[in-house]
Amino acid sequence: METRKCVIVIDQALSSGPIANTAAVLSLSLGRKFPELIGQDLTDNQGDRHHGITTAAIPVLKGSGPLLKEMREALKAHEAELTVIDLTRDTQTTRNYQEYANKLESTPLEQLEYQGVAIYGNKKLVNKFTGNLGLLR
Repeated sequence: METRKCVIVIDQALSSGPIANTAAVLSLSLGRKFPELIGQDLTDNQGDRHHGITTAAIPVLKGSGPLLKEMREALKAHEAELTVIDLTRDTQTTRNYQEYANKLESTPLEQLEYQGVAIYGNKKLVNKFTGNLGLLR
């Protein structure tokens, strides 16, 4: 039985473009941090190569801006046991990574607005935070 779990929670009020971008950014960040989540390259019956994809199911769950903010704050107490990757709305108004970094550093915590959070770690603990959330469809 798998003891680790990965989920992504996204603000369901976002339009489809920002939702897709949030899922992509958080997934790339997870893959960088945990390269073992990516399977080996495969070949099809013609011998053509297909690059490895994730070996773990990654449900994308729906949340709201206030829920994400509350969840992100609560997750801080568990960051020794969980990996938490967040994405703030500032990515929609900044033009590059340095601008994003500057905005993140200069924004008071209470003003941060999250559009998505990825959580990876102990399955029971991940479920504690996300078990009541539905799939984003």
